[in-house]
Order: sequence, then C-alpha cells, then structure tokens
Amino acid sequence: AWCDAQGRIVQAREDVGRHNALDKLIGARLREQGDQAFINGFALISSRASFEMVQKSASVGIGTLVAVSAPTALAIRDARKSGMNLIGFARPGRHVIYARGNETAQENAL
Repeated sequence: AWCDAQGRIVQAREDVGRHNALDKLIGARLREQGDQAFINGFALISSRASFEMVQKSASVGIGTLVAVSAPTALAIRDARKSGMNLIGFARPGRHVIYARGNETAQENAL
C-alpha cells in the first residue's frame, strides 16, 4: 500500500505474491502520479522486507519502506547503502527503524 505522510493508506494493490503486489503498486503509482508518485509518503508491505523489495523500492525512488515483519540482513544493508528508510515490525504506536535514509522517516505516522 502507499500511505501519505500522515500514515493514511491512499492506494493499495494485492496479490498472492508479495513481490507482485509491490510491482502492481509501483506501476499504479507511476501510471497515475508520474514523477510525483513517490513523494510525501511511504510504501507499506504486509510481509517481511526482503533484499529484492528494498532494491525494487530504491530503484523507483521510494524513500521509506515499512514492513509489518522483520527485514532480512541483506535488506538492511541495501537500504543503508541506497539511503532509504527501512522500518520493520510496524504496529500501531510502535516500530523498529533498521535504516535511516536521507529523508526523515514518518515515525509519528506509524
């Protein structure tokens, strides 16, 4: 799902495969918002954050990836290398920040 800076879900895509769901979301955002697709908000995934999910997100300019589960060690390394915010174990009122990127994570939105 794509969430605005206040943490509200503004767009969501589903698929049995977590990678396919993220692909669908990225495609929909780019089609509808163009070069403004990944400004002011963050991607929220209902799975663990894998290395591939971080790579895919970074490649299109997503600055913050939030997962409800843990990220892999490779995901953390790649997020730090690419300057992304990577947040895991996201629950209402609490989360764990694994990587801080160049922009400020919307901590209060989670």
